[in-house]
Amino acid sequence: MVAVFVDADACPVKDEAARVAERHGLVITYVANFGLRPSRDPMVRNVMVPQGADAADDWIVENSAPGDLVVTADIPLASRILAKGGAAIGPTGKLFTTDSIGMALAMRDLNQHLRETGESRGFNAAFSAKDRSNFLQQFDALVQRAKRG
Repeated sequence: MVAVFVDADACPVKDEAARVAERHGLVITYVANFGLRPSRDPMVRNVMVPQGADAADDWIVENSAPGDLVVTADIPLASRILAKGGAAIGPTGKLFTTDSIGMALAMRDLNQHLRETGESRGFNAAFSAKDRSNFLQQFDALVQRAKRG
């Protein structure tokens, strides 16, 4: 059965991911370093990992299986999930694919370099209602595809 993992630290679409997972009868696991709200729903699991740069990412990779779905804005985590045979989607509804992940990693590295050299301040666009709506549509479609195999 398909499982859903959410890289929950600073994820703006936790509730939306839960609604989609519930509608499709899927277990959803939130993984974070801190601040998860407990749930009585047996289909919702919370995993607290130790503080550390990649602790949540490592846990998700170790505990996911091919075909599982991961919600994350972390491009290196998305790359690791794709390599494992899973699917990854960002909070704005952007689907990471094997065709697009290389460019996403390269752009991430370039932007990091520009921030480090002072060429860019690295401001991200504000998360919008349109982003939330797009996530709901794209995530629901991804879940449907994953359930079909």
